[in-house]
Amino acid sequence: MFELPKLPYELNALEPHIDAKTMEIHHGKHHQAYINNLNNAIKGTAAEGMTLLEMMGSMSKFTPAIRNNGGGHFNHSLFWTIMGPNAGGEPTGALKDAIVATFGSFDAFKEQFASAGATRFGSGWAWLIVHDHKLVITSTPNQDNPLMDIAEVKGTPILGLDVWEHAYYLHYQNRRPDYIGAFWNVVNWNKVSELFAEATK
Repeated sequence: MFELPKLPYELNALEPHIDAKTMEIHHGKHHQAYINNLNNAIKGTAAEGMTLLEMMGSMSKFTPAIRNNGGGHFNHSLFWTIMGPNAGGEPTGALKDAIVATFGSFDAFKEQFASAGATRFGSGWAWLIVHDHKLVITSTPNQDNPLMDIAEVKGTPILGLDVWEHAYYLHYQNRRPDYIGAFWNVVNWNKVSELFAEATK
């Protein structure tokens, strides 16, 4: 049975960029609902007993309920960890070098990533992934992610941004680009760098 991971910081730790009420509802209600629904959906199926990673890799075999809620659990579990208080700024070291080599500059990377989030129609996610030891920006609909065998662009996510309205509507209403702009102030680049190092071993 999957359980809700504890936030690595207080609900108000990301203010003013992401408000405490949004975090309370997003983590405690939305993420918990994905977990409850996933636990119910996997009962008696081949997914029961699988890890989340195993499930992602064979998602084409499972029901929409497992796909949506399993993806929701995985995506949010990653999302909480790549944000933090007193964060933002720019990455350093190998990740910074790879971003500049791939996209031309950190600002150019931010523009492309923001565009992936802003232009994702309806609900979904923007991603920075590692594919064949290279950085790629992509986006997915709903709660899909690039680890799923059904993903159009596959790879290992190291940075993800939730652009579902529930992630920002209380504070930003329909201003998704403003939310995306604020997101850069809370990105935990140390964690993203760790994920990059693991994905490029």
